[in-house]
Amino acid sequence: MSISEEQVVAGLANLKTTAPTGLADRVLDDLGLGDAYVQVDGPIGPLFVAYGPHGISLVSRVGRGEDELDAGEFEEEFLLTFGRSVHRVKKAPDLIEKVIKARVFGDTKASTVKVPVDLEQLPDFERQVLMKTMEIPRGEVRPYAWVAAELGRPLAVRAVGNALARNPIPFVIPCHRVVRSDGRIGNYGAGGPTAKRALLESEGMDTGELERLPAQNVRFIGSETTHIYCYPSCRNARRIKLEHRVPFRSVEQTARVGYRACKVCRPVDAPFRVAIA
Repeated sequence: MSISEEQVVAGLANLKTTAPTGLADRVLDDLGLGDAYVQVDGPIGPLFVAYGPHGISLVSRVGRGEDELDAGEFEEEFLLTFGRSVHRVKKAPDLIEKVIKARVFGDTKASTVKVPVDLEQLPDFERQVLMKTMEIPRGEVRPYAWVAAELGRPLAVRAVGNALARNPIPFVIPCHRVVRSDGRIGNYGAGGPTAKRALLESEGMDTGELERLPAQNVRFIGSETTHIYCYPSCRNARRIKLEHRVPFRSVEQTARVGYRACKVCRPVDAPFRVAIA
């Protein structure tokens, strides 16, 4: 018979004497039903990572800056988001540690682990956006328009941007790998453009090149040998020798010369009617 968190809390509340402080948390932890958080190293500074029975639920940078939280603020943020308390532990369970190594640091030994995330408090569309974002490979970026197109809602570019701005699990869900629909890096909720560049560079990306191409009105790179075009950061685009690289500014331009889209990065144009996010 499975036991819910609500049943445990209700049972302790019905004790004839007051339960010792912290007993509920310890019982829930022993049953795998509790919410806890741990401080871990991150690629651009320490992180608080909260998790519960459904997986990782909240992540924040540690500190006292505008986009950072101290322990008390993190606990308050968790309470406001989920309506329940969270307590700090020194070491996370093995599964959570493996997820952090795989998703935050790209540890290939842990890359096959299933990533449990708790997004139940979010509207369905926002969950879809965040789950699709998890498919973007490390060291690559995709525009907001790509996420919208992949979800079958190509005009929802701005809605995608709003959903990513509210991502409760940055670093694990890599919203830093989503850029403006014109290819420029854009903003980032966990530290702004500077933090976003630092994160992408920690994954081996050349952010100077990433920003230079949109400035030259280049959104796609084609291969004159295969007649396939990609997003510039796609692993297939990076294999194209310099002398065979063909720059393109739109899908329409690629079609006029008979190029076809890469099946890996599946490049799309931003909808003409939608302002670039």
